[in-house]
Amino acid sequence: MVNNESDLGRSALAGAELVEPYYSLPMAYRGTPIRLTEWTSCGGCAAKWGASLLSELVAEMPGSLDKSLLVGLAPFDDAAVYQVSPDVALVSTTDFFPPLVDDPEDFGAIAAANACSDVFAMGAHVVMAINVAAFPEHFPHDAISAIFGAASKVVTEAGGTIAGGHTIRNPEPIFGLAVQGVVHPTKIWRKGGSQPGDVVMMSKPIGTALALAGGCATDQRAAINGMRTLNRRAAEQLRELGDDVHAVTDVTGYGLAGHGWEVAERGNVRLHIDAQNIVAYPGALKAALEGMRTGGDPRNRTYVEGHCTISAPDAHAALCFDPQTSGGLLAVVPQQRQQQLFDLGWWCTGYIEAGAPGIVIE
Repeated sequence: MVNNESDLGRSALAGAELVEPYYSLPMAYRGTPIRLTEWTSCGGCAAKWGASLLSELVAEMPGSLDKSLLVGLAPFDDAAVYQVSPDVALVSTTDFFPPLVDDPEDFGAIAAANACSDVFAMGAHVVMAINVAAFPEHFPHDAISAIFGAASKVVTEAGGTIAGGHTIRNPEPIFGLAVQGVVHPTKIWRKGGSQPGDVVMMSKPIGTALALAGGCATDQRAAINGMRTLNRRAAEQLRELGDDVHAVTDVTGYGLAGHGWEVAERGNVRLHIDAQNIVAYPGALKAALEGMRTGGDPRNRTYVEGHCTISAPDAHAALCFDPQTSGGLLAVVPQQRQQQLFDLGWWCTGYIEAGAPGIVIE
């Protein structure tokens, strides 16, 4: 039994179950700046269920016979797509998680950018979002306002509007959004479609979890700024390539290896990752070289087990399994488009070859 406020504070910091989660605010937070990560046991996309278990659950769900459902669970992609007219399809997704950063404004902005990313990864335009929130009942109201306000600004920057939401009580804070977008039914990007000889390009660095866990304050700030950045501009750059965009996904909780495997499996190809030339956030590789691994690392390795060959040094390979939050777009394009994207700030993480579906980390 928790008997006093100081014990309640320690329980919250440890991520333990709270006996009375809704009745008193830990004394440590009264009148002092809040640190969101002290309220949670895990955060960001690292809080996702392991991909292996989730894939099993999705496989057990019934399929749809509605021909207007262009993208659903069979196979699943970054978002669902439903055709509403000959020229318009609705793209729908949701994403939410506990805080992975201390500042409420950063958390709201990152959560919004991350939720919008799935819409951009399908080639769509964001039009509307709904807040999905859970907070302790006596969670500081100014922190909640900062989270909501930052998210609203990001959704506006994405081209959409916050149109409502739902908030419940919960011992740990959780926030995200359900996002809707629109796309022409013939312009949808999917994970499948890679062709031998294509190159694999990334729009953001890798290593958000490692940088936050093991980097200095400057390193952490660089990762936070990257996570706050929308993938809208990257999507607009890809649209300029027209039919030369063969496959797209965003790299989030399952890491570069996990999301790369999905691209390889859907395209029936082998995806090579040049791990030693990965563009990582400052501090991420250093943390990996020092032996740090985040909680999502073993789950992401399990997801690709039997489909992944590794010859790269362990620390460089660890970057591939690091769970990302609000990561960049991964795009598979013909080799002749590589320099064009490179000039726009993208980097090449590997290439596609014919062969049994799998990934090679070298």
